[in-house]
Amino acid sequence: MKKGQYKIAVVGATGNVGRAILSILCERGFPSHNITAVASDRSVGKQISYGEEDILTVQPLSTFDFSKCQIALFSPGGKISSEYAPKAAALGCVVIDNTSYFRMDDDVPLIIPEVNLQDLKDFHKRNIIANPNCSTIQLLMALKPLHDIAPIKRVVVSTYQSVSGAGKEGLDELFEQSRGVFVNDLMEPRKFTKPIAFNVIPHIDPFLEDGYTKEEWKMRAETRKILDPQIEVTATCVRVPVFVGHAVSANVEFKSEISTNEALKKLKNTPGIKVVDNPEEHLYATPIESAGEDDVFISRLRKDKTVPHGLSLWIVADNVRKGAALNAIQIAEHLIKDYL
Repeated sequence: MKKGQYKIAVVGATGNVGRAILSILCERGFPSHNITAVASDRSVGKQISYGEEDILTVQPLSTFDFSKCQIALFSPGGKISSEYAPKAAALGCVVIDNTSYFRMDDDVPLIIPEVNLQDLKDFHKRNIIANPNCSTIQLLMALKPLHDIAPIKRVVVSTYQSVSGAGKEGLDELFEQSRGVFVNDLMEPRKFTKPIAFNVIPHIDPFLEDGYTKEEWKMRAETRKILDPQIEVTATCVRVPVFVGHAVSANVEFKSEISTNEALKKLKNTPGIKVVDNPEEHLYATPIESAGEDDVFISRLRKDKTVPHGLSLWIVADNVRKGAALNAIQIAEHLIKDYL
């Protein structure tokens, strides 16, 4: 892979995901002279570190010439992606978009490289590739190896999602509210609908007519698009007072028998998965262990005795890395290797 030959624009470079993208690009050997940091006009001229030695100066999205880049990694928010991603794509720049705006478009591939890399071949239809929802990524990283053993019929999911999924405002609100509890300076919620410090909130994204939230709908719709349209999914998505790292509890019903031993063996041999599962020794993953890590962690794999063929498992990952930035960069690496 000749990474040095490709010019990459990082759009939304000053946000949480944008900064993580820059950090991981550097870690994975993309030279700084081929990376351009792009953001809104209010961020123009800001300087962002690229590794320990290099500095990038933010360029304005409103006037940026995407014809100079082969790949653009977008994470500026859905409204901005909806306007600028098609413009970049029309200029021959392949867009990998982290927002939800294009995910369910039939002609836009929705990609987790370890799960459905074969769908990447259709990227040229729009020159846009969508990055899935962070919780969907870690769920399907765990489900795909099991689905290969025995087809999945139904999944019941509960998520425990950190405030970093709500961006810098979410991080700031948790920090300020936590501090306020101890100095008796309670602040009203701004980013969230309820206080997030020392609390959990069963509400991520707007509520839909059927009573589910859009985040819960995403997990169902994206699972069916990426893995198998026959799989039924019901989800409850909860915001928790954790800074980084999402957790997912999944009860999985299969169409045929699958043992815990063969499931563990398969997961242990799957790239991007790390099994940490010895409850007697208190060995199980939590968001703290996942922060800053590339792998998706699997713990507490056990039989679900309420259905004929069922397993229950606990899935943890760094939502900013594998749940967003790293997954997008892995897509870019496969584009460079196989298509560009």
